[in-house]
Amino acid sequence: MTKSPTTPSFESRLLTTASRVEALLDKLLSSGCLHDELVRPQRLLDAMRHGTLNGGKRIRPFLVVESTALFGGNAGAALRIGCALECLHSYSLVHDDLPAMDDDDLRRGKPTVHVAYDEATAILAGDSLLTYAFDVIAAPETALSDRARIELVLALARAAGIGGMAGGQALDLAAEKQAPDEAGIVLLQSMKTGALLRFACEAGAIIAEAPAEDRARLRRFGEVIGRAFQLADDLLDLTSNAATLGKAAGKDAARGKGTLVALKGQEWAEAELDRLVAEAESLIGAYGEKATTLIEAARFVANRKH
Repeated sequence: MTKSPTTPSFESRLLTTASRVEALLDKLLSSGCLHDELVRPQRLLDAMRHGTLNGGKRIRPFLVVESTALFGGNAGAALRIGCALECLHSYSLVHDDLPAMDDDDLRRGKPTVHVAYDEATAILAGDSLLTYAFDVIAAPETALSDRARIELVLALARAAGIGGMAGGQALDLAAEKQAPDEAGIVLLQSMKTGALLRFACEAGAIIAEAPAEDRARLRRFGEVIGRAFQLADDLLDLTSNAATLGKAAGKDAARGKGTLVALKGQEWAEAELDRLVAEAESLIGAYGEKATTLIEAARFVANRKH
């Protein structure tokens, strides 16, 4: 589709949403106490801010915002849900970087939280970000029906917990000792990385209280996006460097982690990315021009360089 001169480009929409997310996260992670909070310990708050207000593409909140816009849902509520998701995602990165997990010193070009502070503070910062995510969803400032908020809490809990991201991380750690087969790799990646991206897309339909068939379609779109995101990530780990990525490169191979790129090769991975993008486009193409930004998001996820 040819854009009119007044239609913002995908890149500008992504940057604008990232800026709005950063501003709201800054406000949410301020030193002022909320009702029933006694005090926000400064060092802990600083560590939470270090692990969250560190730039990034904010692709997960962007998908929440754009999937909500697809159905004409509440934009302000979508931004808050996107920030809740980003708090939970940031918690996962803080814990993922710990010495007991992936043991990384860099995240987005900056020292990881346990390096900048200490391990105990990093653990507590992650714990606090995880619980705060559900606080933001449930808070009265998130202008949604009770039903929508309950469904969002349930969907995010399932995406983040034992049967989702956390369970996927457990499978990933086990894969360092015994490499899984192709089906096992797909399963752990669909949990560790894909579950939150699936939620990001499905959340828009929940926020807008769209019909069940629309929610199912956006859920499947999110699953495909998640597959593409992880495959692109594995390719970058193989082909890029720390300066470009803002984190260590080549760690999957060094730790013997099984990836689809390692199993099936770079050429296959690039072809599979093309197939996944085509599937994503076919899933939401029926929505017409309203789906243009989400289709561009699928291409962005597959073709990103960092």
